[in-house]
Amino acid sequence: MQVKPMIGRRTALQAIGWGGGAALCGRVRGTETRPPQSTKPARSVLFVFLAGGPSHIDTFDMKPEAPAEIRGEFQSIATKTPGFRICEHLPLLAQRTHKYTVVRTLSLKSQADAVHELATPLVLSGTDARPPGTGTVWSRNDWPCYAAALDFVRPRTDGLPSGISLPYRLEPFPGQDAGFLGPLFDPWQLNVDLNNPRYDPQAMRLPDGFSTQRLAQRRQLLQRYREHRSAGKTAVQQQFSKHQQRAFALLSRGTMAQAFDLEREPAAVRARYGDHIWGQTLLLSRRLIETGVPIVQANLGHPNYWDTHTENFKGHKETLLPRFDRAFAALLDDMDSSGLLEETLVIAMGEFGRTPKIGGNVGTPTYSPTGRDHWVFCFSGLFAGAGVQPGQVIGRSDRTASYPVTESYHPSDVGATIFSTLGVDLQREIHDRLGRPYLLNDGQVIQTLYGSANT
Repeated sequence: MQVKPMIGRRTALQAIGWGGGAALCGRVRGTETRPPQSTKPARSVLFVFLAGGPSHIDTFDMKPEAPAEIRGEFQSIATKTPGFRICEHLPLLAQRTHKYTVVRTLSLKSQADAVHELATPLVLSGTDARPPGTGTVWSRNDWPCYAAALDFVRPRTDGLPSGISLPYRLEPFPGQDAGFLGPLFDPWQLNVDLNNPRYDPQAMRLPDGFSTQRLAQRRQLLQRYREHRSAGKTAVQQQFSKHQQRAFALLSRGTMAQAFDLEREPAAVRARYGDHIWGQTLLLSRRLIETGVPIVQANLGHPNYWDTHTENFKGHKETLLPRFDRAFAALLDDMDSSGLLEETLVIAMGEFGRTPKIGGNVGTPTYSPTGRDHWVFCFSGLFAGAGVQPGQVIGRSDRTASYPVTESYHPSDVGATIFSTLGVDLQREIHDRLGRPYLLNDGQVIQTLYGSANT
């Protein structure tokens, strides 16, 4: 069969300018060989971002037969999946491998991306190369994050945002907003301490005594004023008007305020997630998914809490793993028992892994003999729900967990899986501020998530 790549001179020049021939090949690949969607479209995606990069070799890809300077201090324990062993400090998740699948061969394409500010936008937007004019801080030249891209190709009219990121923004990292799509498509960025007694979701609901009828009357009055002043309205004013319309719709519904009200949860449920910000973040994330928000990004780490350059084992043992184990296990249990997991894709991953060698250094200035440095060539991620076949271990790394020996998967492939799960055509075009077209995504769906894989 003859394949006719849909690529013209202008698109080719853009691709060449964006990462050279590799970008061009990726664009042609994305046009020619799209795999079919694996399941019926899911309703939502919960992306649990482990900011800073967890140590894959100390969690889900342990190497007990490796030399001591590789294998580290932790022991492995059996899981509910025969032959699969994970870290001893993840006992709850060890008993729940029948609810999720581990991909051990995630990878970034370049050592140059072994910097948080450069790797984070790749993972949070599903692309393998940053646009020209971008760097280590946020800008309107950035590639749009998942929620922004979804809002662009599938705008909502019910007042709910297409995406919410919580409980804080990862400053000043790129990749968390709509980037070149413009501020109209920015997802909500929350900065809240969910354990603070002063936390109050009042802003999400109408004041006491203020009826929806009164709100509708004010909206009508504002609409009349707009019609009178519509001539000569600037693009910024038009965008602001759209934001106002969304706010009216949101306040009229009232459901978002209920989602943010964690006091509606039984005390025992809140306790199962853990009395810390990570646990309450995942609890609120679940409630937002239940409300109908299609993409929720839960940031567990501010900004690089998993960045264990020093005291790698102390940090994982005392803080990182116990909190994640408890909160993520509670999340899986709740979503599984309610049926929400069937229609929600849940992903937990960082922007990269850690050096297989303890005290290994790849050029970052924070070297320590007790830590592990950044490592982009091989790391792990957890996937659950929305048709993902649980209990799998996908991919295999070499004897030191340094490099994949089976197929590797990149941020673009994670992005293809996310968009495909939501029923979005991967060949949809998005446009930058100059109107230049780009494919939404040029990765490949991780098909092995939906079938058997070798352990």
